[in-house]
Amino acid sequence: MKQLLRKMNINNKRVLLRCDLNVPIENGNVLDETKIIKSLETINYLLKENCKIIILSHLGRVKSEEDKAKNTLEPVRLSLAKLLNKEIKFATDILGPSTKEIAQALLPGEILLLENTRFLDIPNKLESTLNEETAKQLSELGEVFVLDAFASSHRTHTSVVGLSKYLPSCLGFLAEAEINMLNKNLINHKNPFTVIMGGAKVDDKLSIIKSLLPKCDHLLLSGGIANSFLYALGLNLGESLKNDNPEIVSELQSLMFTYKEKFAFPLDAIVSSTYNNTTTIKSINKIEANDIIKDIGAKTITKYKDILDNSETIFINGTMGVYEEKEFKNGTTEIFNILSKYPEKVVIGGGDTISALNNLGFRGKFENISSGGGATLEFIANGTLPGIEAIMEDDGIEVLDL
Repeated sequence: MKQLLRKMNINNKRVLLRCDLNVPIENGNVLDETKIIKSLETINYLLKENCKIIILSHLGRVKSEEDKAKNTLEPVRLSLAKLLNKEIKFATDILGPSTKEIAQALLPGEILLLENTRFLDIPNKLESTLNEETAKQLSELGEVFVLDAFASSHRTHTSVVGLSKYLPSCLGFLAEAEINMLNKNLINHKNPFTVIMGGAKVDDKLSIIKSLLPKCDHLLLSGGIANSFLYALGLNLGESLKNDNPEIVSELQSLMFTYKEKFAFPLDAIVSSTYNNTTTIKSINKIEANDIIKDIGAKTITKYKDILDNSETIFINGTMGVYEEKEFKNGTTEIFNILSKYPEKVVIGGGDTISALNNLGFRGKFENISSGGGATLEFIANGTLPGIEAIMEDDGIEVLDL
């Protein structure tokens, strides 16, 4: 059993806390505070224990210097300060000597938020390649490491996996709760077990799909993932997002042949046209050269409903279409309507799915919500994650003063 925060003596310690504060931001404002709010239980516990807290998190994709400006954690600092009603210090130079000085000078109850850990990837990928020297430098900021970022635990990144090598480590309350919930509902699931998967890129989730297919009874697809499989079947999908790499196409064809009874694809779609900017409903085999698939149609909703109504466990990761545009929100809305009739059977996973849930009026309708998308899928497939595996085992001995 992995060490848990509730069992460690962390009073008055400097705690490195890895959260997942990867929230949607627009014009410098946090659009959805769900992930920040979910981190508060662990943060408040550490405050009660008179800890000095150093928070790490990533935000967005950072591939260049230009990406830094739109992916700073400064808006998250402001949101966190508002929610906690206290000052949050901020360090922009993660590995700089000034940051170490601030961290070591923290008083009990003070919080320091470090800038986006993915900034460390420019130019030398010090975060995403699990850099040992960087992990050692970061570890010098604290005395204990708490992993509370379940949604990032599938990544073998420095701030996720590397720190536990140098510090006593444990799982925070959010990570503990998510693992328990997933074990109860998905690892030990009831059959028939149905997975609903949307998303843009099939290659990002291909290994997970391969792992899930032997475990699930039905795999309902939408978005670019569904398009890629349909393309592999030989259908014309116009300008719709899809993967046409011959090697990927061959893999998809092989999977559909092996597990043909498990796949469920859209029968119809709501499409927009690059030719005249119109929106129409079309059968999936009637897509024209200028069409772009943006949502599933009524026949698909009925088909998916029949499967869902006869399922005992359902996991949904992704949306049915471009729900942010009102013309293409119906598919996602209707699927949530169906699922809301038996919420005890449903697990919601992934930031985009949770955002859709909240934006479309389903906040509070489901209890089993996982902050992880890819992390939750990998956990279902493998029963654990690299970040979780790196946390030390509970040997029955409390971690006392260092």
